[in-house]
Amino acid sequence: MSKLSPSLKALINAPAARPNTVPAPRNIQSIYAKIQRTARAKNVSQPSWLALSTAATMTMNSPASLAALFDYVTSSQSAAERVQTAEIMREIGLKCISFNGIPRTINCLNAFKASLPDSVSSALSSTPTRLPTQSNISEISARGKALWDSIYRPFEVKLYEKLADSHPDLPVHILNANYGALLSDPAGRATGANIGRLGTSIVAIACLRAQTGVGPQVVSHVFGLRKALEDGTWVEDSEGEQGAKWLASEEGNEWILRSVDEIVGSISEGAGSNFAPGKAKL
Repeated sequence: MSKLSPSLKALINAPAARPNTVPAPRNIQSIYAKIQRTARAKNVSQPSWLALSTAATMTMNSPASLAALFDYVTSSQSAAERVQTAEIMREIGLKCISFNGIPRTINCLNAFKASLPDSVSSALSSTPTRLPTQSNISEISARGKALWDSIYRPFEVKLYEKLADSHPDLPVHILNANYGALLSDPAGRATGANIGRLGTSIVAIACLRAQTGVGPQVVSHVFGLRKALEDGTWVEDSEGEQGAKWLASEEGNEWILRSVDEIVGSISEGAGSNFAPGKAKL
């Protein structure tokens, strides 16, 4: 195979193309601390505010900030708790694929694993839990439809048909590969971490808000978060009732959005989202 020419390598890595991940700003832990304080004051669980913070950070493509978040959260945790926090964060990162695509999740999860102490990384699960087989494929599809219906009712059928009108395989892929295989937690899993119904909606809101340009989808998932309370699908989550009700309230919704904005503002140093920035000359 022929090598890339120096000029082509230079073009690929041109500064205007932003080819690299984003370093952690000096104040990022103070932003995470502020988010944590409000979460605690409102009886919101650690997995919920961690879902918000991890998803927004991964959308901004800042593995170093992700490592700073882990260090902050685990500073007073036991060895077992540190492993569980890492499991939760990388599970959140996996779910970010449905909203951010694969590349940023690869960047962040690779670097995140490398940043962990050996005592944590060596204890992480290495057993896949989403492998489709003849015996579970129907269950995966059913999980996807249940999550889809919960988030989009009473418009679940209308939305499916609208997507199919754009491309017949668009809703097929979204329901089965995303809502079924990825966004819904595998049934009966005894390894890794479950994010839950509320946490999954928070991941969606955080990713989409941090991206910019997808306001209608942010609206859909804000309603999706509220519907988790209305239909009771949140009850198996790690979140308590008081925290769940607040997250689904007007005040809680605003807190999620404003917290994401603060993370984006800090990591970008005021420049805004780097997910879909304006055009720059190469």
